[in-house]
Amino acid sequence: MAEAELKPSAMQVEAAEAASKPRFRMPVDSDNKATEFWLFSLARPHMSAFHLSWFSFFCCFLSTFAAPPLLPLIRDTLGLTATDIGNAGIASVSGAVFARVAMGTACDLVGPRLASAAIILLTTPAVYCSAIIDSPSSFLLVRFFTGFSLASFVSTQFWMSSMFSPPKVGLANGVAGGWGNLGGGAVQLIMPLVYEAIRKIGSTPFTAWRVAFFIPGLLQTLSAIAVLAFGQDMPDGNYRKLHKSGDMHKDSFGNVLRHAVTNYRAWVLALTYGYCFGVELAVDNIIAQYFYDRFGVKLSTAGFIAASFGMANIISRPGGGLMSDWLSTRFGMRGRLWGLWVVQTIGGVLCVVLGAVDYSFAASVAVMILFSLFVQAACGLTFGIVPFVSRRSLGLISGMTGGGGNVGAVLTQLIFFHGSKYKTETGIKYMGLMIIACTLPIALIYFPQWGGMFVGPQPGATAEDYYNREWTAHEREKGFNAGSVRFAENSVREGGRSGSQSKHTVPVESSPADV
Repeated sequence: MAEAELKPSAMQVEAAEAASKPRFRMPVDSDNKATEFWLFSLARPHMSAFHLSWFSFFCCFLSTFAAPPLLPLIRDTLGLTATDIGNAGIASVSGAVFARVAMGTACDLVGPRLASAAIILLTTPAVYCSAIIDSPSSFLLVRFFTGFSLASFVSTQFWMSSMFSPPKVGLANGVAGGWGNLGGGAVQLIMPLVYEAIRKIGSTPFTAWRVAFFIPGLLQTLSAIAVLAFGQDMPDGNYRKLHKSGDMHKDSFGNVLRHAVTNYRAWVLALTYGYCFGVELAVDNIIAQYFYDRFGVKLSTAGFIAASFGMANIISRPGGGLMSDWLSTRFGMRGRLWGLWVVQTIGGVLCVVLGAVDYSFAASVAVMILFSLFVQAACGLTFGIVPFVSRRSLGLISGMTGGGGNVGAVLTQLIFFHGSKYKTETGIKYMGLMIIACTLPIALIYFPQWGGMFVGPQPGATAEDYYNREWTAHEREKGFNAGSVRFAENSVREGGRSGSQSKHTVPVESSPADV
């Protein structure tokens, strides 16, 4: 009888087995963030969030830059002048300046899933309206409102920073951002091919380029639906559930804003990002037309060349993120900072060279490809640093940095490619000099616990102290800073220590079954 009483029931055995099973398919750290990056996996929630984020951002990039590959046709139909084209190009990237800052705040308050889907769905009507434009002003308006969708970049980077541990966050951000940016290159191929396909079924040029805009519009719509249906904000669940259960502190806009705008590192990164990603946006707007007009190539050839610039993102931006993570294993945060400065400065030099070799078609193509690799890698390196600036205001600081990219694009187009003040090749040379100059402030970024480019860390300073500064003593007593503390623990190697995992890493076989 005693033995029978001691024997566990089938229900107890089943419960024990369920409790022993890992909650996540991937190894995670103490914050349940993935410590590995399985590129070709759909493991929920980490890798599914990765694929949803990069694809939705890809579709937004596709929509925003669907017009430039067809610009010679649109120009002839609507009678656009060089000034009209320049204004529309500026409009396409200026709309996202404030949208990205707002997106960052939305990510902090409601989570990346809802924030991303909302901006995508709100801007989709503008994409479809591209088919009915009939004047320079309507062309400018649809490009302006479509450009708001580029704010989805912020939710992409925030989402990856929420899903992957510090040793992998640079790679995750780099691949997600880079593959999303591929839309700027892919569209240079896709839109001319779609146009030609529509022409072959008997449509006139006037109608064909208009119908072509339904393709990016449809893709953008489907991507938003997928994000809502299959996405998850955090490893432990969606914001609404976590706020309701008390597992996550529901912050206020005022606190998020204050800790973002008073952190000077965010402003420096916004400036430098303006002259890597901002330059990329500017080039996406001008490069096809530059090769078409300067070297007299066919529209399809100009589109293919322009596509190669954006398509380099498949390796360049992820390469920048991977480089950032690798440098941190050897040199800590100081390695990340030096890597960004060196790569972005080389990109500026190559930009100057691109403008100087306008006499040679072959040289221009070759230098353009090299330039694309470095300027896009700098974008990946930037977002290898952004997640460490703040934990409480991560979304808003990501938005400020991303918005800085759009401000850089607007200023670059206004100064160098607006109207006929400069020849395009001259504008490209001056743009390169701006890249070099605006990269210098990276030397000002300093983390007390890790140091900066030229100065080492302060004795006794810790990552926990740095992130706890964002919380009051009362908030710390209530445990609101728990996430920041866990992040600090998992950021141990930013001090320059080697090792692929922190002591807080939880392997697959021992992942917690319960939260």
